Amino acid sequence: MEALENVYAGWRKKPMRYIADTVDFELEEPTVVTLGKFDGRHRGHQKLLHTMEEVKESLGYATAIFTFSTAPLTLVTGETATVITTSEERRHNMEKMGIDYLVEYPFTDDVRKMDPAVFVKDILVKRMKAKAVVVGPDCSFGYKGAGNVELLRTLGRKLGFRLYVIEKEKDHRRDISSTYIREELSRGNVAKANELLGEPYAIHGIVVHGNHIGGPRLGFPTANIIPPANKRLPKFGVYVSRVLAEGNYYKGVTNIGRKPTIHGDNPVGVETFIFDFNGDIYGKMIEVQLLEFDRGEQKFASLEELKERIEKDKEFVIRYFEENPLYNPVKI
Repeated sequence: MEALENVYAGWRKKPMRYIADTVDFELEEPTVVTLGKFDGRHRGHQKLLHTMEEVKESLGYATAIFTFSTAPLTLVTGETATVITTSEERRHNMEKMGIDYLVEYPFTDDVRKMDPAVFVKDILVKRMKAKAVVVGPDCSFGYKGAGNVELLRTLGRKLGFRLYVIEKEKDHRRDISSTYIREELSRGNVAKANELLGEPYAIHGIVVHGNHIGGPRLGFPTANIIPPANKRLPKFGVYVSRVLAEGNYYKGVTNIGRKPTIHGDNPVGVETFIFDFNGDIYGKMIEVQLLEFDRGEQKFASLEELKERIEKDKEFVIRYFEENPLYNPVKI
């Protein structure tokens, strides 16, 4: 946690109050609230968050996000849900935006069966101190998702909060959603995913020791991170990347997958050669942003053949940054 704190320290506007895994809380000031999973913080989410900031400026309410600490799909169906943005990444994304409160409420069976009107009265109004609520037109909450905009509008008049319904952000005719972004990631189309996100898709992790083949045997020392099990990864393969390490951005070429050329049962990992970097970052947190797909994961006949292919990958990365100067790394 401390390492990830350092990554984001330079971006913060103010400390955010983070409340997680408890139902025993009440915020201390009137708020403008939005609710949802906020997986990926895509352009649709950003539209809601920007509206909250406008309400804060005009009415003086603190901004607050209500979400769940456990993905509802996990409890409802028993399936393990993968996420574009982990809870830790979501927390720091919201903090760097200057959100005042982030509440990750425990999703228990009692909460799943909660009447929508009770949810609004007891949680949004009583605990979250909502004086304004910002949602999309298809929002749903409470038992079987029975709560909707019409219920919020009715209860807003009775309980004294304003309702702002924000139209969906679209990509051509399709709604921008986490599902849409996952589809593009599964194809390896990170450029499109980034367009929908409004920012580069990123993977955070502590640098760990790998099998020590990249540096001694291939001449390309790499930084290895093991992503969380619930992190939604793109199609296995090689990507142009931009790496935030020790406070600066660097160009990178990143392989995601199981390293099929290397013998053994290799775990799924994220391995990055960082251009023009010689620091010791073992045990430190880095952020790997994926910018463009290079090629799919391949098994090579020898390490020498792999080395030749990596040289071509490096050339691909150099050309990409020459053609896309907007993404050229700069010191921060």
